[in-house]
Amino acid sequence: MTQRSSAAWPLFCIYAVLIVYASLYPFENWRFQGVVSWSFLTAPWPRYWTGFDVLSNVLGYAPLGFLLALALHRTRPHWPAIGVATLFALALSASLESLQMFLPVRVPSNVDMALNVAGAWMGAVVARGLAWVGLMGRWSRFRERWFGHEASGALALLAVWPLALLFPAPVPFGLGQVLERLETTWVQILQDTPWLERWPVRDVELQPMLPMTETLCVALGMLLPCLLAYGVVQRRSQRWVLAAVCLSLGLMASALSAALTYGPVHAWGWVSPEVLQGLAVALVLALALSFTSARLCWVLALASVVLQLSLLNTASADAYFPLTLQTWEQGRFIRFHGLIQWLGWLWPYALLAYLVRRLSLAQPAPRAGV
Repeated sequence: MTQRSSAAWPLFCIYAVLIVYASLYPFENWRFQGVVSWSFLTAPWPRYWTGFDVLSNVLGYAPLGFLLALALHRTRPHWPAIGVATLFALALSASLESLQMFLPVRVPSNVDMALNVAGAWMGAVVARGLAWVGLMGRWSRFRERWFGHEASGALALLAVWPLALLFPAPVPFGLGQVLERLETTWVQILQDTPWLERWPVRDVELQPMLPMTETLCVALGMLLPCLLAYGVVQRRSQRWVLAAVCLSLGLMASALSAALTYGPVHAWGWVSPEVLQGLAVALVLALALSFTSARLCWVLALASVVLQLSLLNTASADAYFPLTLQTWEQGRFIRFHGLIQWLGWLWPYALLAYLVRRLSLAQPAPRAGV
């Protein structure tokens, strides 16, 4: 029997990668410290710990166990979801804690591993409990009414999009501006090597973005999740609801990002005239395109993401943007910023790959109904 697809699988994979990143950050100064990597298992429990340490370790792995148990419930209903999720969390946490023995700035702990496993177990129990009371069945019926077949990839991308917006971007809703940073990183790698002189260098410096271009990038950035959603819903009224949800989540995520960076008073300081114009254009286009076919929406989304990435990566970031990043790259956001930053960098490229794959399929996406 063909197994049902589930958005929990791609979300689980994304979250597992983020846990690996957070556990091994900052990925530098690796060295053997004279003790075996699993010695933390028999070490005495730490004498000093805080409630934040306990909460962060438990809550950090709870979504992992929840998503894995949920994915198994939908695709492997006869598997012991709680046991599998707990064992996977144990193996992952033990491996990462062992690798931390090679990072001088990280301190592996048997307590952390135990709390991680407990968090995953709790998440899996919650998922199993929701299935037991019938909420998972209700979600399945809701998904069948609202979304087309094989919508898991699109739903995962839509779920990650607000998180990607939390990291400050040079242009609001302008995800994927990586060319300038990649060039700088590559030059640093080739420094003091003969290959640096042979590497082609741009003759023209990147210029700041014009106001009209910024308006266009804002409009495209807000329109992309709407077009993605239009490809997996079956009715026009549902498209309007999802467009409203996407626009609302985008605004709230950007406001939260500004509040975390500059303080709650400046939560809406990023809303400039160009941003307002871009939002207005996105709203008009979202309403107009809700009457078109799903496949056309995906074609337009593919063209839009290519155009936006082209505009963003041929312009330089604002001169004050590095100062904004200092708030995230130091102090309380030192690990959190890296996770969200990678989401902001990679989300449009993941969307690009998803659209190319789905548009290459022979079977067209569902058409919009009344």
